Amino acid sequence: MVGEEDVVRFGHGPADGLGIVLTMQHPKDVGDTTTLAVMLAVREMGFAVLVPFGENTRYDLVIDDGSRLARVQCKTGRLRNGAVRWPACSSYAHHSNPRLAQRDYLGDVDYFGVHCPETGRVYLVPIEDVQVRRQGALRVDPPRNGQQKFIREAKKYEIGQLGLGAKAEPGGTAGA
Repeated sequence: MVGEEDVVRFGHGPADGLGIVLTMQHPKDVGDTTTLAVMLAVREMGFAVLVPFGENTRYDLVIDDGSRLARVQCKTGRLRNGAVRWPACSSYAHHSNPRLAQRDYLGDVDYFGVHCPETGRVYLVPIEDVQVRRQGALRVDPPRNGQQKFIREAKKYEIGQLGLGAKAEPGGTAGA
């Protein structure tokens, strides 16, 4: 399929010697899928979605609720240890001489729109709720240590559930 590559990953012990073939998407395709998932969920809520022109804005889309515009940075969340986690900063390490290796979004966006492919869920998180500079997290499973303070429960921020994982074969239909 276009935009995907087959990758062979080998394990670390003798039992893993045969390797596992994984299909990986290009990072740009992963980001586009996340942005689309957030856009669809926001539209289902009844809001208009605006997309900025060009690639050099600190936000990926704007939500128009009819009286206010809100900037949204879309992020792909990964389910790790019972929580959906996403990077709460941009990386500039790939630039030849970056002034900053990482830059947070504080003051530049109003929300993080997070799509977690493992759960299929979409979350809209006000940046005031995740005043972090490295990684945001939403708890899906209860903490194993029973902690209740300073926990952001994912269900509080959930705005949709999408099945974007189904793929159609050329000439076929998705999910058939």
